[in-house]
Amino acid sequence: MTSPAHPMVSSAASTSAPRWTRRQILKRSMAAASVWAVPYLVPASALGRNGRAAPSERIVLGGIGLGGRGRAVLSEMLAEPDVQFRAICDINRSRGEIVKNLVDTTYGNSDCTISRDMREYLAERTDIDAVLIATGDRWHALASILAMRAGKDVYCEKPSSMTIAEGRIVADTAREYQRVYQTGTQGLSSPSRVFGIELASSGRLGQLHTAYAQIAPWGDALMRRDWLPSQPEPPKAELDWDAWLGPCPWRPYNVAYVQGEWRNHYDFHTSCIGEWGAHTIMQVQAGINARETAAITYEYVPAPTGDGLVAHYANGVKLILSLNQEFWGGVSGQRFDGTDGWIANSGMDHSMSVASSPALLNEIDKVLDEYTARTGRPLNHNRDFLDCVKSRRQTVAYPEAMHRAMTTVHAANICMWLQRNLTYDPVQEEFVNDAEANALRARVMRAPWTA
Repeated sequence: MTSPAHPMVSSAASTSAPRWTRRQILKRSMAAASVWAVPYLVPASALGRNGRAAPSERIVLGGIGLGGRGRAVLSEMLAEPDVQFRAICDINRSRGEIVKNLVDTTYGNSDCTISRDMREYLAERTDIDAVLIATGDRWHALASILAMRAGKDVYCEKPSSMTIAEGRIVADTAREYQRVYQTGTQGLSSPSRVFGIELASSGRLGQLHTAYAQIAPWGDALMRRDWLPSQPEPPKAELDWDAWLGPCPWRPYNVAYVQGEWRNHYDFHTSCIGEWGAHTIMQVQAGINARETAAITYEYVPAPTGDGLVAHYANGVKLILSLNQEFWGGVSGQRFDGTDGWIANSGMDHSMSVASSPALLNEIDKVLDEYTARTGRPLNHNRDFLDCVKSRRQTVAYPEAMHRAMTTVHAANICMWLQRNLTYDPVQEEFVNDAEANALRARVMRAPWTA
C-alpha cells in the first residue's frame, strides 16, 4: 500500500551535573537580544507612527480560534513592529470579542473585525497575508489546509495533525501552494533546546545512541471513547456547536468540552504522547539529524501513558518516551546520549540544562553563536516565522519536519492502542504487513468539514 492519500544511559550522577547560574542566563539573554535586535531596525524615515514599520513593510495578520494559548502568541506577535493584526475568526463569540479588545487596546482604535465563518473569512479577507491558528487540536490541520489554499501563510499551534494522513496533506498543501508554514514547536527556537540539539547534531557528544523525549504528565495514551452528558446547546450566535466539532464525529454538547475537557478524548486529542511529544519528538529528530523521517520500529510497553515505549530509527538511534527524569527540572524535556557525553534540556532557560561534564555547558555561547551565524535564524519562534513570510525561506519548524515528527507521535499512539510492536516504513508511509495499523493512519472527516 502506498502512503495514505489525502484520505547506556550515562552512569554519571545527575546530582553532580553542572547547571547554569542565573548570572550566566542573564548574560546570554542580553547578548541574544543585542544580536537579534539590529537586523530588524528600520530607518526613521521609513517608519510609521509610534515607531511601527511603514504600512508597506507590515505583515497583515489574522487569527483563527485564539483561546488562552493563541492569545499568548498573539500578544507576542503584536509587539513586533512589522505586524498589523486586522481580523479574528472564531465560532465562539465571547472569545472573538476578547481578541478584538486586546487588538484594539494595543492599537488604540476599534478597527479589528470579528468573523464567524472560516471559509468566508479566508475567501473575503484578501488583505491578510498570514494567519495564526490556535484552535483545538481537531481543527489544526484542516484550518491550515484551507488557509494555505486561500493563499495565506500559516503559523499553527501544535499538534499540527491528528493523523499521519492529515500531516501529509498539510505538508503537500504547503508545497503545492508555496506557502510559508510554521508549527508552534517553540523548542526549536529556544536557546536551551537549540543548545542541546546543536550539541547532538554536530557530533560534540560523539556517536549518538539514545535520546529521550518527555511526554505530558496527565491523561494517557488510550484516551476516553465515551461522551460527556448531553446539555442544551447555547444559541448559535454565541457558539456554533456543529462548527466547533468540525471534522470530528458528532456528539451532544457539553460545556466542559468548550472549557478544555476535550483533552484526553480520542476524537479531539493526540494523547499525553502528542501533548508534549509534538514538541519533544520534533526536538529529538532535529538533534539526531532525522528531521525528514520517522522512527521505524515501536516496542509496546504495558503502561497506560506509554512511559518507557522504545522506538528505533534507521540511523541506529533509540528513542525512549519518558514521563519524568531527575535531570528534567522543567517541561518538554529532551536528552541526547552519545559515546562522549550527554546533555538534557527542559524548561525555558539554561538553569534547567544538565550535562555529563562542565565542559559541555561552558560551550553555550560558542554553540549558539555558531548556530545563529550558520542558519541566520533568530532564537525566537515567532520572529523566525515573520522573517520567513518576508524572505519566503523555510521556517525552522517547516511542514515536512512537522509531519515526520507527528508521524512518530501517531505511530507510538497506534502501537499503544493495538498493544503490540509495530514496524513502519517512512518512505512508503505505511506500517509493514499490518492492515489494522494502516487503517489507523487516517480518520474520516465529517462533512462538510473536510479537506
